[in-house]
Amino acid sequence: MSNSLGVLFVTPEAHPLVKTGGLGDVGGGLPPALQSIGVDARLLLPAYPGLIEASRAEPVGPPFPVLPQLQMGPVRLFRGLLPRDHTPAYLVGCPLLYERGGGPYVDESGKDWPDNALRFGLLSRVAALFGTGKGLTDWRPHIIHCNDWQTGLIPAYLAQAAGNRVRTVLTIHNMAFQGNFPPELIPELDLPWSMYKPDGIEFYGRLSFLKAGLFYADHLTTVSPTYAAEIQTSEFGYGMEGLLATRKNRLTGILNGVDNIGWNPETDAHLPAHYSSGDFAGKAANKRALQERLGLPVEPDTPVLGIVSRLTYQKGTDLVLDIAGELLKQPLQLVVLGTGQKIYESRLRQLAVAHPSRVGIAIGYDEGLAHLVEAGADIFLMPSRFEPCGLNQMYSMLYGTPPVVHAVGGLADSVVDATPASLADGTATGFLFHGANPAEVLAVVMRALLLYGNGQAWHKLQVNGMKRDFSWKCSARKYLEIYQTLLAGDELTTTPSAPSRGAG
Repeated sequence: MSNSLGVLFVTPEAHPLVKTGGLGDVGGGLPPALQSIGVDARLLLPAYPGLIEASRAEPVGPPFPVLPQLQMGPVRLFRGLLPRDHTPAYLVGCPLLYERGGGPYVDESGKDWPDNALRFGLLSRVAALFGTGKGLTDWRPHIIHCNDWQTGLIPAYLAQAAGNRVRTVLTIHNMAFQGNFPPELIPELDLPWSMYKPDGIEFYGRLSFLKAGLFYADHLTTVSPTYAAEIQTSEFGYGMEGLLATRKNRLTGILNGVDNIGWNPETDAHLPAHYSSGDFAGKAANKRALQERLGLPVEPDTPVLGIVSRLTYQKGTDLVLDIAGELLKQPLQLVVLGTGQKIYESRLRQLAVAHPSRVGIAIGYDEGLAHLVEAGADIFLMPSRFEPCGLNQMYSMLYGTPPVVHAVGGLADSVVDATPASLADGTATGFLFHGANPAEVLAVVMRALLLYGNGQAWHKLQVNGMKRDFSWKCSARKYLEIYQTLLAGDELTTTPSAPSRGAG
């Protein structure tokens, strides 16, 4: 692909090498999809423990100095491949910063690494060297695709570079995480103090990695069209809505795709039985297996509501608990898999003890059980207060398990509400509610249960969802359009002017 459009996709995580959430799915899904449509897409991420071996990476050139004022030892670049699809992946090797226990962002006790600014500042600096042709490799990308605050300094570094620089795209996966640090780190990160201002990287007296990216990137994207509009409001903008509003002509929402190899009910290795939109026998077998797994009575005709989620306020766990009493007056079963805030874990356990034949709870992370819930449940409940994109609602549709979701972010963009009109024209795929309160959630679940009682209509709803195309190739084509527009020069004007500090 030497003559192809080159994209360096910089990310702190990429499945299956390392994953903590949806960003890992994007890192593992979008670059291979770009490769499949002719883009020379390559990843860059930190060399966390085990990644060099997992990607079979080899050193690229000798160690080199980056941010020498940090005295963190030599930095070395490695090149390997994503294990499943062989997309090229560069790893930034710096033992002092990356070879440690815990996770990419937190230590083993769950606390943020105190040197995260330096860890991801280094990642950004190495990425910028790719963009300025400093000879790290014999390959120079046309586009550097940044992701979230951990890569936000890349456009800032490139803004200082002389000569013909590459273009940058920053994807916002969640505005709630901004990477705000003390400004005293600016010299250590080799940034000029002239950038530390409201029209730059300063955010309420802090150095903000995310704001740096939002301000200096050539184009911004989010992980769904609705979320792109939402982050321009005070409710979802987290203080940066003003800046985002000034950049709305360079802000595009593109719905994430899903891994339709790992998440496919016809081939899913985690399932005891496979099925398709033309043969649902296997779905009934998975429902039985789910009920048995969680110690519930095997009742083929009792609707099972499934939840796979972090158990947090943002995910609406409290809303589910608030309606549980009324909900369990109905002939149904509730299954929940997840981990999160201890108060919610405790309340869910108490609910299962009080209703042992109606409620099955699994606290923790279990990939196999997550797949079984998607396949074995009849209805999937996802009442998130906000959801930039979300993946489980798409998995649910592909598995013939109509989702019940809050009409926000990617949930609103991916689920078509089951109304008389949408049921008649064959576009309905699930159920939407408006307003994150117990009454709205209870009402929409009751609406779903009512339709569940109509076997023919319910089957049609299932088939509609299973036929949706949520593949990464759809998203990749839209990103390619943005890359091509940037390279054509249609958006290459001056750096934007930010509003006052209080507006973001």
